[in-house]
Amino acid sequence: MPQHGINALRARLLGGGMRGWNPRRGNKEETKMKKIILIPDSFKGTMSSLEVCAIMAERVRAYFPLAEIISIPIADGGEGSVDAFLAAGGGEKVFITVKGPFMEDVECYYGLINGGRTAVIETASCAGLPLAGKNPDPSKTTTFGVGEQIRDAARRGCEKIIVGLGGSATNDFGAGAAAAAGVRFFDQTGAEFIPTGGSLSRIASIDMSGLDESIKNTAITAMCDIDNPLYGETGAAYVFGPQKGADPEMARLLDRGLRAAAGAVTAQFGRDVAAVPGSGAAGGMGGGMIVFFNAALRMGIETVLEAVNFDARLAGADYVFTGEGRIDGQSLRGKAVIGVARRAKKKGIPVIVIAGDIGDSIEGVYGEGVKAVFSINRVSQCFEENRRRCKSDLRLTVDSLMRLMT
Repeated sequence: MPQHGINALRARLLGGGMRGWNPRRGNKEETKMKKIILIPDSFKGTMSSLEVCAIMAERVRAYFPLAEIISIPIADGGEGSVDAFLAAGGGEKVFITVKGPFMEDVECYYGLINGGRTAVIETASCAGLPLAGKNPDPSKTTTFGVGEQIRDAARRGCEKIIVGLGGSATNDFGAGAAAAAGVRFFDQTGAEFIPTGGSLSRIASIDMSGLDESIKNTAITAMCDIDNPLYGETGAAYVFGPQKGADPEMARLLDRGLRAAAGAVTAQFGRDVAAVPGSGAAGGMGGGMIVFFNAALRMGIETVLEAVNFDARLAGADYVFTGEGRIDGQSLRGKAVIGVARRAKKKGIPVIVIAGDIGDSIEGVYGEGVKAVFSINRVSQCFEENRRRCKSDLRLTVDSLMRLMT
């Protein structure tokens, strides 16, 4: 950050009389820093959003012991999303045994928030890449267990279901989840089957009449943080298939399957979701959620902020601290820090971003409500080395920022 920017920030803070307990002086003063909101995403591969919140809160409390600190850990729809929702807004876990990526039994849980009216489900909980083991195969994996969780939550009486699409090992267009919810798929011979990534091309007809009645009456939102289309060079198979174990030949097979499945849907129902941004999420499950569950596909951060009533919680806040593992030009396409900043900007509350790494072309974030951006990386070295010291580096970075604010 340029020196004149630091001076301006310091002048704002000091000019506003924001004073707290300064450990260097060892005495307490009346604090004018009344409320700080901590709402970081995870630092992928290093720290969960819960851990980031805890470290930030500890350092803020050391300098402003009387301030109200609100911690709202967030996640992008992948692994850890349920825990983040529960930590941010309270609720309970529902434990359930469903089918895993290879139709084996797995134990997992989803969350109930808002007094049990809303369920939060992770695709990764039963169809996640770690569950696929050492030999992942997106031509064979299924999202069936996700559909089982959706059906269970709907039958429980949930008015709304949020499904996080991140971290899947699948490429089945969400057909497995649909089958678990009562949708039937048939091939050209009339034989019923449950499609996987490798058999999507076999779909000749789809029978939606058996969709669970409780699901029909439930508002479903699918959350993701990507805007990839269903198929093509930037689609699910070619972009994300290799991460799930697909070699080039398999990626072509998976892409053809998604094209065929989308064609079958268009021919039978007159719906074309192939180009919908985010339809390629979770191996095409983004598109499948729209077709089979009439779901609204939304960027993850917007769904999270509404679910935790973020706008109301902003009232009276002096600052918002957010962050993620890396901030760069791609962050402007809807990542967590920008979603937070845009909401805070409307309330006139400045946002500080603390990131693991800072990439190029971030100038646009300042027009979105971000006041300043800081990196926790204190030593120039490789990621594997930095990850070992990330917690202490985060603590020291927040400590430095608090010293500036006192």
